[in-house]
Amino acid sequence: MSDQIVPFNTPLWWISLAAIAFARGMDFLSTFVATPNLVLEANPIAKRLGWRGGLVVNAVITVVVAFWTLPAIIIVTTSLLVAARNFQGAWLMRTMGEDAYRGWMARHLSNAPVLLVLGCILGQSSLVAMIGFLLLAFGESRLMPLGVGMGMITYSLAILVFSCLSLWRMRRR
Repeated sequence: MSDQIVPFNTPLWWISLAAIAFARGMDFLSTFVATPNLVLEANPIAKRLGWRGGLVVNAVITVVVAFWTLPAIIIVTTSLLVAARNFQGAWLMRTMGEDAYRGWMARHLSNAPVLLVLGCILGQSSLVAMIGFLLLAFGESRLMPLGVGMGMITYSLAILVFSCLSLWRMRRR
């Protein structure tokens, strides 16, 4: 079941395509609201691609992944969680401005004990991952709990990696 292939131009393929397009669109929109110039983008690949390159890559990924159910569910889950996290602080980033927000955050990070910051990042990541692992353990190998669980674990790893990368970059300055 986890390797379920969806035939092109079937109702399920269109649903999959729409779900991925919506989720990736929300990730793009939330990123744009937070950092229109990508100054605060934590993902170095996305930052390097820029808006146009990212749009092309995501369009290709969206169409291709719509054929494969499990990765579609994982990408939808991860993208929606990333978008929700982006929207949480986007209002502050946008009203302060990207450079001012980065400076404000860097000042506060330089005053905070590194172990406290890392502990909080690890706490957030591990709590989300725990829900993902529980979905995997108790989902009885069904596709939706498996995909959502793996999406939550992917999200938690992304938060851990990109938050630590951002912390390292800010403390290096």
